[in-house]
Amino acid sequence: MSSVTAPTEAPARPSARRPSPDWRLRFGALSLIWGFSFLLIKVGTQGYAPFQVTLGRLVFGTAVLAAAMAVKRERLPRGARTWGHLAVAAFLLNALPFSLFAYSEVTIPSTLAGICNATSPLWGMALSLVALSEDRPTRVRVAGLGIGFLGVLTVLGAWQGFDGLDARGTAMALLASLSYPVGWIYVRRTLAGSSHSNLSLTGAQLLLATLQLAFVTPLFTSFPEHFAVVPLLAIAALGALGTGLAVLVQYGLVAEVGPTTAQMVTYFIPVIATGAGVAVLGESLRWSTPVGAVIVLAGAALTQARRRVSG
Repeated sequence: MSSVTAPTEAPARPSARRPSPDWRLRFGALSLIWGFSFLLIKVGTQGYAPFQVTLGRLVFGTAVLAAAMAVKRERLPRGARTWGHLAVAAFLLNALPFSLFAYSEVTIPSTLAGICNATSPLWGMALSLVALSEDRPTRVRVAGLGIGFLGVLTVLGAWQGFDGLDARGTAMALLASLSYPVGWIYVRRTLAGSSHSNLSLTGAQLLLATLQLAFVTPLFTSFPEHFAVVPLLAIAALGALGTGLAVLVQYGLVAEVGPTTAQMVTYFIPVIATGAGVAVLGESLRWSTPVGAVIVLAGAALTQARRRVSG
């Protein structure tokens, strides 16, 4: 799972030969890009309002996908129904979680935001109990759900009464992580099997998310009196790399090694986000944070156990 996902899961393309070794390099690059995204959000919010960070991220990300569509001569999808579903997907998978993460990092470390992002598989598992009847949970997956949320409590230091924790910022980060599986479930029920390509659908989705933020941002923020250079560069990198290029890299991985292997990048994101926050931003790290993160990732891995067996 990731901070940006395609509207539909592209099936793995069968190949007569084994994947070339370079897919591992792209896998590592994708892990780094998404892992450093939380650092870039933090830097961006040091110079601009959270909504402005999100809008800039979407503008640069949409520009990258628009360029890719032009090179491949892809067209935007047609049909009011498709665009209506994409508008909802844009809100749930882009506009809402991107904004929530930006607001959360005003008051919480980027390390904590990155770990909260890793709870998406846990939320997805919990939602599947009631939303996807064809995705029946096994005992192992239910156990993974319990273990994962135990890890969340460890990260938050529940035994200390959440001392020193900004509850509002943490809740926003967790809500952002919940928004992703809600969006994925919606997409599976409305856009799965679409005749349009993933690139076309995602390009339209990011465009709609950009328009949503372009409408909201002026209502809640004022125009910057000056443009801070470093935060602006962070936003540009966040959008062009973490939102635009990352999606294109993800497409290639899914097509070459299949969605199961490609989605394993989820387990590297919080590790990189934590390392980047500590090493670059000098954020403090309590023992409970890495220990809890390991428990969260172990639980998340167990919730995907059946999917790996069948994949």
